Amino acid sequence: MSSRLDPVVVIPARLAATRLPNKPLADINGVPMIVQVWRRAVDAGIGPVVVAAAEQEIADAVVAHGGTAVLTDPGHPSGSDRVWEALQKVDPEGRYGAVVNVQGDLPTLDPQIVRAVFQPLENPDVDLSTLVAEIAIEDERTNPNVVKAVVGFAAGARVGRALYFTRATAPWGEGPHYHHIGLYAYKRDALRRFVSMPQGVLEKREKLEQLRALEAGMRIDCALVDTVPLGVDTPADLDRARAILAAGL
Repeated sequence: MSSRLDPVVVIPARLAATRLPNKPLADINGVPMIVQVWRRAVDAGIGPVVVAAAEQEIADAVVAHGGTAVLTDPGHPSGSDRVWEALQKVDPEGRYGAVVNVQGDLPTLDPQIVRAVFQPLENPDVDLSTLVAEIAIEDERTNPNVVKAVVGFAAGARVGRALYFTRATAPWGEGPHYHHIGLYAYKRDALRRFVSMPQGVLEKREKLEQLRALEAGMRIDCALVDTVPLGVDTPADLDRARAILAAGL
């Protein structure tokens, strides 16, 4: 990885969750879920990993397993705000030029995906980057809970510029649709700008935070990966994650 950007990985986590309360502390094969995520992020090997905890219990769990955690304001409106506060606390001198935001509910995350989301930031014109995977399940094309990224990948390319994100089926016509995966990498100044801006009109309408950046003229590039990581939102998801990790997959 480029030393020019010197990335740090930040994992925002909070206990408040309607479908699976206290899920960062949910046991997955003897280890809290947030620790499983932390381990996957460490295995990516792109930089130090910090958990941005909204509650002391999360921080304590991470530290007990050898990780680094900082307490953040539990009232933050988004994970991006939590990541920014944590970054300022762990790096007030501004040594890290980029930050990778890894969701705290991805315990089976492939470390290669963390590396993939950082790679587009090597382009000096890119402000932030994220991930997409080609939709293979037909129902997902029309499911509003599956966010679509509108990206025109050149033939054979694995990185492309995001033109829009939507819950609708887009773009129209023959060709692939892309499932947006909510991992982000920001250049430090881009994250600072992002959290300082008010919500955008389209962001409010689609309920998609990344549209704030596009509305403000920021450039988002997408890295194409092969699969969508398992996000744990329900007890059934938790059981699946336990089975995957128990099998060593």
